Amino acid sequence: MDRKRQISESFRLSALLSFSGGLQDAYTYNIRGHVFANAQTGNVVLMSQHFMQGEWWTGVHYLIPVISFAFGILISEQVGHRFKYSRRLHWRQIILLIEIMLLGIVGILPQSCNMLANIMVSLSCAMQVQSFRTVHGYGYASTMIIGNLRSGTESLSKYIREKDRKSLGKSIDYYGIILIFAVGAGIGGVLSEIIGAKTIWISVALLLVDCIMMIRKPGVADGE
Repeated sequence: MDRKRQISESFRLSALLSFSGGLQDAYTYNIRGHVFANAQTGNVVLMSQHFMQGEWWTGVHYLIPVISFAFGILISEQVGHRFKYSRRLHWRQIILLIEIMLLGIVGILPQSCNMLANIMVSLSCAMQVQSFRTVHGYGYASTMIIGNLRSGTESLSKYIREKDRKSLGKSIDYYGIILIFAVGAGIGGVLSEIIGAKTIWISVALLLVDCIMMIRKPGVADGE
């Protein structure tokens, strides 16, 4: 199979996912109680701090998205195994459709349901990061930047040392994904102040575009 022709690994699709990932993180932080949908490390830090201070309910407030994220990984893995050889829909399209449904509901939830909204967004982010893990054949994350920053800088260092143009291209891809994530987060933060809870529907639209992009065409593979 020609990996270059796998739609789920294309830069265009990965860019839309990363933009959406950044927007979702800004959305939950600004609109849904200062909780991170993607950056679970931040949630763990805040959770531990509040637990140590005896602020149990606030600690649980940050623990629940972490548990939801783990559950999202589990769901994605199970869907991938169950529908691996599905002919009508690729299993990654199924994941995207689940995300679209979850985030669509989040957009109509009132502020009194912030906990439920954070659970649903964290589930969505986890399923996305588990299901879409490669761009142009190498690993990346569409909902966080730390791994991309490490890999991009490592590739840049290799290019500086060995003048390997492939490493330069790889580095550019990683930094491009990081930039797009940052733009998505910035736009998500600004729009959250303007249109509020419905900002998340921008992610719904982007994920729908990704789902359409993955419609199978004769002679075009998408891989497992």
